[in-house]
Amino acid sequence: MLFIYIIIGITIGIIISAILFYMKKIVSNKEILSSTELAKKIVDDANRESETIRKTAKLDGKDKWYKTQKKYEEDISIRKKELRSLEKKYNDRLVNLDNRLENLERKDNQLQKFEKTIKNRDNILIEKEKTIEELITQQNDKLSEIAGLTRKEAVQILKSNLKNKAKNEAAKEIREIQEKTKLGKNKIVADILATTIQRVAVDYVSESTVSVVSLPDNEMKGRIIGREGRNIRSFENTSGVDLIIDDTPEAVILSCFDPIRREIAKNALEKLITDGRIHPGRIESVIEKTQKEMDDKLITIGEKACLDMNIHNISPNIIKTLGRLHYRTSYGQNILKHSMESGWICGILAAELNLNQELARRAGFLHDLGKAVDHEFDGSHASLGANIARKNGESKLIVNAIAAHHEEVEYESVYAVLTQVADAISGARPGSRREMLETYMKRLEQMEEIANSIEGVHKSYAIQAGRELRIIVDPAAVNDSKTAYIASDIASRIEGEMQYPGQVKVTVIRQTRQSAIAK
Repeated sequence: MLFIYIIIGITIGIIISAILFYMKKIVSNKEILSSTELAKKIVDDANRESETIRKTAKLDGKDKWYKTQKKYEEDISIRKKELRSLEKKYNDRLVNLDNRLENLERKDNQLQKFEKTIKNRDNILIEKEKTIEELITQQNDKLSEIAGLTRKEAVQILKSNLKNKAKNEAAKEIREIQEKTKLGKNKIVADILATTIQRVAVDYVSESTVSVVSLPDNEMKGRIIGREGRNIRSFENTSGVDLIIDDTPEAVILSCFDPIRREIAKNALEKLITDGRIHPGRIESVIEKTQKEMDDKLITIGEKACLDMNIHNISPNIIKTLGRLHYRTSYGQNILKHSMESGWICGILAAELNLNQELARRAGFLHDLGKAVDHEFDGSHASLGANIARKNGESKLIVNAIAAHHEEVEYESVYAVLTQVADAISGARPGSRREMLETYMKRLEQMEEIANSIEGVHKSYAIQAGRELRIIVDPAAVNDSKTAYIASDIASRIEGEMQYPGQVKVTVIRQTRQSAIAK
């Protein structure tokens, strides 16, 4: 029975397992069917969503493309406007250039006509001279017949008369030609120079050959002198500067013709006084250190000057030389400041004449390079400066402008002429330079002596610091026409016999006064 029960149980278990397996299979088939439908639904949803995204991306891309195209079209429109504006400016510039060329051609024609007029006047003068010679011959014959004079005596009388007459006529002709010539050019030149000078303003530093160093007390003088004068001897030998100790309270004087050595000695002495340790070894050490500091300072000064002048690509040797000019003066005018002012004037003149401003400014700025070394080498400062510029890579135009600014060599370009003009303007304007009283008085006396040596001059006065010479002539000995000849003659003699800054105006005055007394 037990066995039967076991078999029945097994059978029932198998049946139950089969039923369970069948039911599980049915359930799993339903789940698979459900999962397949779900997956298909998900795929369909994904396809719809991807299609939506694709369409959206396509629309966004088209929108960006339209925006980019619109931006490019706007940029092209702006560029076209700029090109039209530049084209208009270019056309205006061409029109201005054409107008200037026409003006230049018209002025050239006027000059040619003026030259023809002068030639015609020369021919007229030649004809007049021939007529005068014929008259002289006729007068000689008549004088010989009437006065019973010899031909030689008559010739002497006629020569004297005709000489004065010819001088008067020549003076009139000279005055007319000068007035007509200056009428056109003086206004242009005056406008350019006035504009140039008004646009330039430079401060000046006056230097001398001595420097004063203040002392904290008079006892410091004994320490500077040292035992048996060894400190002062060491200082003078090392620095190359004379140290003058006199009765001036709490001060000593440094004297030297070389301003750089004097400046080094002054700075070194101030350091020694501040430090308090003064002995030969210390003196040599401080002076040597100060010399190195001065070299750096010269480079700094030169670089600052070049930066202020907006000049680039310049040799380090020239920069240092420019720094040395800061300590050089001419008639009280600081050479570096004078060089900078000349550079600016030269550049402004070039701008007024439509030339290269940078090249002109460079030539004016470097024209006095030689003054930094003219006390060390033989030769004029113009030739020395030209050699320095040539050795340090400056162009031929710059070298020639430096060498020719005192007319020692021929001009090779208009920039050399501008450099000379700028140098003269900077040095000649009132207040720019200082002269010794003795030199100034001698120049005025020489002017008056030249004027007084002319026949017919009654008195002469040098006024306006020697920039004008007024001459009063004897009205009985000099007529109005002869005054022009006297003025021209005196001006020519001043140009040939004297040296002076700027120009001298010669004014001749002839005045006749008549008086009577009623009783």
